[in-house]
Amino acid sequence: MSLHVISANRLTDGVAVWLNQAGDWVERVDGAAVFDRDTLEAGRALAAEGERRQEVVSVAEAPAQVDGDRPVPTTRRESIRSRGPSVRADLGKQAGETGWPPAPPVTEAPRPQHRATAGIYNYDEQDRAFLKDRAEVFRRQVERRIAGELTEEEFRSFRLMNGLYLQLHGYMLRVAVPYGVLSSDQMRQLAYVARVYDRGYGHFTTRQNIQFNWPRLVDTPDILEVLADADIHAIQTSGNCIRNVTTDQFAGAAADEVVDPRIFAEILRQWSTDHPEFTFLPRKFKIAITGSPNDRAAVRLHDIGVLAKRNAAGEIGFEIHVGGGLGRTPIVATRVADWVAVPDFLRYMEAVLRVYNALGRRDNLYKARIKILVRETKPERFREMVEEEFAAMDAEGYRLEPEVVEAIAARFVDPDFETLPAVSDAFERAKAADPAFAAWVRTNTNPHKQPGYISAVISLKPVGGIPGDATDAQMDLVADLADRHSFGEIRVAHEQNLVLPHVRQDALYALWQALQGTGLETANIGLVSDIIACPGMDYCALATARSIPVAQRIAERFADLDRQHDIGRLTLNISGCINACGHHHIGNIGILGLDRGGVEAYQITLGGAADEQAAVGQILGPSVSYEDVVDAIETIVNVHVARREAGETFIDTYRRIGITPFKEALYGSAK
Repeated sequence: MSLHVISANRLTDGVAVWLNQAGDWVERVDGAAVFDRDTLEAGRALAAEGERRQEVVSVAEAPAQVDGDRPVPTTRRESIRSRGPSVRADLGKQAGETGWPPAPPVTEAPRPQHRATAGIYNYDEQDRAFLKDRAEVFRRQVERRIAGELTEEEFRSFRLMNGLYLQLHGYMLRVAVPYGVLSSDQMRQLAYVARVYDRGYGHFTTRQNIQFNWPRLVDTPDILEVLADADIHAIQTSGNCIRNVTTDQFAGAAADEVVDPRIFAEILRQWSTDHPEFTFLPRKFKIAITGSPNDRAAVRLHDIGVLAKRNAAGEIGFEIHVGGGLGRTPIVATRVADWVAVPDFLRYMEAVLRVYNALGRRDNLYKARIKILVRETKPERFREMVEEEFAAMDAEGYRLEPEVVEAIAARFVDPDFETLPAVSDAFERAKAADPAFAAWVRTNTNPHKQPGYISAVISLKPVGGIPGDATDAQMDLVADLADRHSFGEIRVAHEQNLVLPHVRQDALYALWQALQGTGLETANIGLVSDIIACPGMDYCALATARSIPVAQRIAERFADLDRQHDIGRLTLNISGCINACGHHHIGNIGILGLDRGGVEAYQITLGGAADEQAAVGQILGPSVSYEDVVDAIETIVNVHVARREAGETFIDTYRRIGITPFKEALYGSAK
């Protein structure tokens, strides 16, 4: 006999609930009614009444069986909903029979001093008033939704425009970190939100944002107001608009940088925010910009990728790539312009968006991205259409004046660097005396343009941890270390790590010591355990498989850092569904979680890259089971170790020998 339970999310706080026989919604699946074929229609009517009374949203049916007198959902998704994340025993209903542990009392939020901070675009009072107004408008929208004046369908666009999603266990708030730059005060404000309004942590994402996975709907206006106090917002972190502009996590600090892209990323942010033409595009739209010839921002995998550079005369210009992206149809972008001068920058960007907005598919969700438009119109014709639109626009009206660029640049206060020798004797002595420190330096630092300084990467990938997660205490610690060692400046990397961009070489050992025992000390940047992973089915309503436990198991298998260093540089990315939030297509090794008849399976790709040699990985062969995926990854890595030549990284080996040896090792023959 076919049996079902009916679940939903409670409107006010998003908590997963189940329908009981009386038509009430209970927090534990133990109390749920089990509906058979004869009673299911009556259950549906009760659920619809709950939606009408504004009690619940997102009603769903799931198959179940009965164990004694206890309903047991039989799908993995509903099983996870009934317990909470499989990777967090301290969260969800497994945290206690009475439900959630009590949240800390709401204490007064920190009041940022709005210091002129290095690396941060400093807001003025007009900027701050705008954010406060947006928070207040959303407060009224939430009140109307709870009062029943707005249906869920009417409210959905409002909450998405403010970064609020409805996920598996509840609401999720995505907060923007424009081009990945934070001040220490802003990080403390994020820690406060995690501590008071969430469950004590936040999740840093591949778009250099942060997500809070447990906010209540009724609290979100307060959260947005608290964030606005620190010049933080959630505007355009969702919806079919231009999302957070991303850039190189070492922007403004890297020794190989020829143009500081933060200034132009900020110009793009201001231009795109609430743009009247581009708020309701055919699909979400993502832009990345870098100012280094070594691409650390994956610009060729974005809807628009911008490479800022200088010509022989030292003038700044932009190389533009359009039509990149991952998801269901992964494509490397097409170069559409070799040189766009600064005065023409916004006009050219707007010309691209106009062509897309006019011709992008709105009748088919799977063909709505600009990458499909470029492919179907053919790159050369698309380039011609952009040039035609660009030529027809008012050049003077769209001119990006030098005074505007200078005014934006002036809002970024340069760090007060000291004059130091290029090499610190204390730094060299510390490396020689402490091999563990030397190993951390080898992986977790990047050369700085200023003599005597270095950029330090703080790994959010401890063995057994959740990639990208940071607790409120860790965020507070990073803020303190930024004040002490990095002019109060922090960066978020799209690889889901944090960066202190401006550390004196002779202070690096003290910084490293301060990280010990905090979960932030792992020396694995760029190694096999530095895994990019989306939240997967443990949190996401769209996922078809779990990502996080696979990442944890792989990291545990390769926990030996000496072994990781011997394997060498290797990017490993995991996504829990075809939407590819974990960027699996562009990992040297990519893993895609799939649902095969109700069972998790994992498809492996090899050869992906996100750098200046951007490439989409090739499917290795049939998917492997959850139980076998870690062994499969070890087999693949062992082929590299056995077949590599001196100095080769994994991607070097793969490009030289091709996919066949990896197939033969994993499947027994080149399938």
